[in-house]
Amino acid sequence: MKKELQFRTSINCGGCVAKVTPLLDNIQGVESWSVDTANPGKILTVAIHGIDENTVINTVKKAGFKIELV
Repeated sequence: MKKELQFRTSINCGGCVAKVTPLLDNIQGVESWSVDTANPGKILTVAIHGIDENTVINTVKKAGFKIELV
């Protein structure tokens, strides 16, 4: 079942997005994702299928960013 999740993050610029892109792109089960760097919460929206939010959270933390489920 496809789910869309939103997270508050510390991904705040194009360089940060570039740093996390290969990691999120390589997660099996992530269908699409985007970061709204204009939003004060730096909201990461992820469409997932067959995985849970912890997979996304752990991946973003590995890249060195803060992340929490909204």
